[in-house]
Amino acid sequence: MTIESVPRSGFGYFIFGIKIALSPSIRKFVLLPLIANVLLVGGALFYIFSNLNTWIEGWIGALPSFLSWLSYILWPLLVITVLATFSYFFSTLANFIAAPFNGLLAEKVEELLSGKKVNDDGLLDVLKDTPRILAREWRKLVYVLPKAIGLFLLLLIPALGQTVAPFLWFIFTAWMLAIQYADYPFDNHKIKFDDMRNILKQKQGKTYSFGALVSVFTTIPILNLIVVPVAVCGATAMWVVEFKEQALDSRR
Repeated sequence: MTIESVPRSGFGYFIFGIKIALSPSIRKFVLLPLIANVLLVGGALFYIFSNLNTWIEGWIGALPSFLSWLSYILWPLLVITVLATFSYFFSTLANFIAAPFNGLLAEKVEELLSGKKVNDDGLLDVLKDTPRILAREWRKLVYVLPKAIGLFLLLLIPALGQTVAPFLWFIFTAWMLAIQYADYPFDNHKIKFDDMRNILKQKQGKTYSFGALVSVFTTIPILNLIVVPVAVCGATAMWVVEFKEQALDSRR
């Protein structure tokens, strides 16, 4: 299997990630990230749908009576926001647990697409590198949490926050999911986290559109159970075509 050097859109990389994840040489590396995602996100979805109606009724009930007409607009926005928030949180948790295996998956995808070895580490070496990998995941959480908390507090403000926050949350989630999954191939080459963010910002259209499609899939029941390995594969393809040469040159 080879990859054309013609760049794709952000959407295109995600769709290409589906094809990669189903390829015979990659499927076995998809299994562990997939299991972690199914267990955590599947449990989260059960909890969300058991409580969603109660939460939204409570939020909309807090609106002043003269703004009650907004309930027809806010209901779908709040549903999307709650689904996106919980899906993002539990996907992040699944990625934290499965980070070493997501990195291994990204490595094997890059080798498949480029035809070159990334490194000679085996599974035991990957496990030994787990503390460093988890420290990198923690670095991502430190970057995300203040912004996520700020948006959540904005959501609690009647009328204004509940109208604006869902849109801001979707944009924020798109960026964070792009960072989450692009980070695996970047980290395989020991590119610093801040350097990775700066490189991704240079092609924001592709970065945000990739993250936006991942975000949409994380809110769709059943499909969100398989989104993690697909997103890793798609982000790695985007790394190989769009960012690898520049990122490696910047280290020299």
